[in-house]
Amino acid sequence: MTETAQIQQQRVRHPEKARKPDNPIKRKPHWIRVKAPMSRQFNETRDLMRDLNLTTVCEEASCPNIGECWSKKHATMMILGSVCTRACAFCNVATGKPDAVDAFEPFNVAKAVKTLGLNHVVITSVDRDDLKDGGAQHFADVIQAIREASPHTTIEVLTPDFLKKDGALEIVVAAKPDVFNHNLETVPKLYTTVRPGARYFNSLRILQQVKEIDPNMFTKSGLMVGLGEENEEVLQVMDDMRVADIDFLTIGQYLQPTIKHHGLDRFVTPDEFATFEKQAYAKGFLMVSSSPLTRSSHHAGEDFVKLRAAREKALSK
Repeated sequence: MTETAQIQQQRVRHPEKARKPDNPIKRKPHWIRVKAPMSRQFNETRDLMRDLNLTTVCEEASCPNIGECWSKKHATMMILGSVCTRACAFCNVATGKPDAVDAFEPFNVAKAVKTLGLNHVVITSVDRDDLKDGGAQHFADVIQAIREASPHTTIEVLTPDFLKKDGALEIVVAAKPDVFNHNLETVPKLYTTVRPGARYFNSLRILQQVKEIDPNMFTKSGLMVGLGEENEEVLQVMDDMRVADIDFLTIGQYLQPTIKHHGLDRFVTPDEFATFEKQAYAKGFLMVSSSPLTRSSHHAGEDFVKLRAAREKALSK
């Protein structure tokens, strides 16, 4: 895609970015390139999402792992529409006036989970600052529908921050997802430029509150690196997460979607990711996934099995 075409696309998906200065996209190193999706299973997963009128974060956020995941018939459902009320500088999800909430979406998500035969599913959403509860009840409805259609499927939610939405968090936790995930995304100093609609300590407090409400619920959070942070700042965020008793940490490479998004500072090497993983385990996380292509929902099912086993091992000591 040419730079002119990218700018035109962003005027549709991200009108707030159209006047921002260009940030040239750096060439990816060999360790971060992925194969184009080509399998029959990939096409079947895509067709199912279309037939049920479902949105996936895999497509909307331009996830580099879509070929691998969809070929295994793993898809992360993005509920509450495809248009976000926030304008994070790193994200490729469309921004603007949000879609109407689809009352049939919980049923369709549950049908997709059952059809795909998922043992574990991740449900995420756009931010819905326009809704009184930020979409919390819709999350709960989706969880309930999945439980009824596929009772053996474990459920992971990746929620917005529910900023200024009193009672929203309690609604989602009461629905009893197996994992409650909310990504901090970056270090505090970058929030005003990378995540301007959010507040670092609000996001951290959400995860701490989940444990206060339900100490047995697994909590999870993720960071992107390569945005301009220092390694020492990443370690401080790890410490903050452990104070909030977060169980599972993911760390992945930021990949700049277009020239109008936040500029990529650097590509973090695989060795650096391996060091982050060792440091995180030393700080007490039950589970850590740290690699250039790590994303919140990548290998989430396999990781949940490991997470549960890690807790059982820790409790048996």
